[in-house]
Amino acid sequence: MTFNNIIKVPFINLIMKTLIAEGAEARIYKDNNLIIKERVSKSYRIKELDDKLIKYRNRREISILEKASRIINVPKIIKTEDNKIFMEFIDGDKLSDILDSYSENKRNNTCKEIGRQLALLHNANLIHGDLTTSNMILKENKLYFIDFGLGFIDDNVEHKAVDLHLIKQALESKHYKIFKESFNFVLEGYKISKEYEKIIDRLDKVEKRGRYKSKK
Repeated sequence: MTFNNIIKVPFINLIMKTLIAEGAEARIYKDNNLIIKERVSKSYRIKELDDKLIKYRNRREISILEKASRIINVPKIIKTEDNKIFMEFIDGDKLSDILDSYSENKRNNTCKEIGRQLALLHNANLIHGDLTTSNMILKENKLYFIDFGLGFIDDNVEHKAVDLHLIKQALESKHYKIFKESFNFVLEGYKISKEYEKIIDRLDKVEKRGRYKSKK
């Protein structure tokens, strides 16, 4: 399915929709088997600029989701509007809530799959931009990446290293008891990256910069 084939329809009356998350840029609703991501207007921006920015960010996220769907598991886009994306609801376990409770074998295999799917994205120059276990869902042993709102397309090794750094930070802060082993398995899965050595080398530089800034 290409971007041009995605159905655009007027926003329907979602009587049953429930707000499940709210961030600086968007609200997330659930309505039965749908997830609705609605980007919100900012009163401090000029309306014409605000409208253009919302449309641009929606189109960018739709484009990245469409490209990613050919490579890894992501929610399917059902329909779109200027400021809304309607996606399938993935009824599974959010990894941030459940990873620590998995058996060692399941946990390690899941982390290896994180690395494998991230490498596939990076091989296609797709950057997630907000890679945490909160943005991953496991359903019937199938791992899904979600929330590409900060994603973009770029072949820069730096951005790919930052994606790896983000998942490493997420594991260290949220899953600190299993952090080292889990990240090692992420790297094991990531070895299918076409630029593995370059990205790992850049990851080391990214982390050194972070340590230097924290000492200031």
